Amino acid sequence: MPIYDRVALIGLGLIAGSMSHAMRRAGLAGEITGYARSAETRATAAEIGLVDRVCDSAAAACEGADLIVLAVPVGAMSDVAAEIAPVLKLGATVSDVGSVKKAVIEAVSPHLPETVHFIPAHPLAGTEHSGPRSGFAELFDNRWCILVPGDADRAAVERLEAFWQGLGANTEEMDAEHHDLVLAVTSHTPHLIAYTMVGVADDLRRVTDSEVIKYSAAGFRDFTRIAASDPTMWRDVFLTNKDATLEILGRFTEELFALQRAIRTGDGAHLHDYFTRTRAIRRGIIEAGQDTDAPDFGRSKISKARVE
Repeated sequence: MPIYDRVALIGLGLIAGSMSHAMRRAGLAGEITGYARSAETRATAAEIGLVDRVCDSAAAACEGADLIVLAVPVGAMSDVAAEIAPVLKLGATVSDVGSVKKAVIEAVSPHLPETVHFIPAHPLAGTEHSGPRSGFAELFDNRWCILVPGDADRAAVERLEAFWQGLGANTEEMDAEHHDLVLAVTSHTPHLIAYTMVGVADDLRRVTDSEVIKYSAAGFRDFTRIAASDPTMWRDVFLTNKDATLEILGRFTEELFALQRAIRTGDGAHLHDYFTRTRAIRRGIIEAGQDTDAPDFGRSKISKARVE
């Protein structure tokens, strides 16, 4: 039996598209409606049958929906919440997939009626690809989805947890501030560093563009993959999670200065100890099933899933 009779996806990119594929795989929704601001995106979604019904407005997609998922950039959350609020069904659950939570709560909560359940969420899954053609059902398999329920109705929270588990994810509950700090460490700052490293290569005129592309070793190649992520989404992430990101950047700068000093003074013992400790963290990620030690980091599996 479906967990929700009707699910509305507002935004039809990688995450929402993958949710739709995974919902169909597991039979979690009776009907899936969708809306995207771009007419071109709506046309593509309709062409490939991404959802059961593509609507011309967010409000139209949300009418009668039991679960509404806001899969739009964090900066657009407030406007979308204001638009859909008047049509929300009594007892419906409103959630999101944003990479920050405190800012989303502040943007969305004031617009929602007390007759709905607001349960922010964040699936820790993704690729550097975007758009309605980028999704695939396996994206959430054995990944984590963090829920930030606050004081939401427990039955509604458990229902949403069951939904995400049906999509293939593991679930964890967390408060908003802790979520934002954790993600500043595990996602936001690494992306900022990747953007910076690629920018440094672009600015370093002693290395030509053709050399950067032709001789990209594994490290720089993987930096460029991360730095290919959606610029609008990441702009909003850094503007809305600035405190936690700046805190972690400060710690990163301190660590970087210590490594610079070790290199300058020839302190090989410090470098070896540091790299040994950080290598163990990488091994822990693999042992937890959150990545693979294959040379391509499992990218061929993701590509194959997208094609299928």
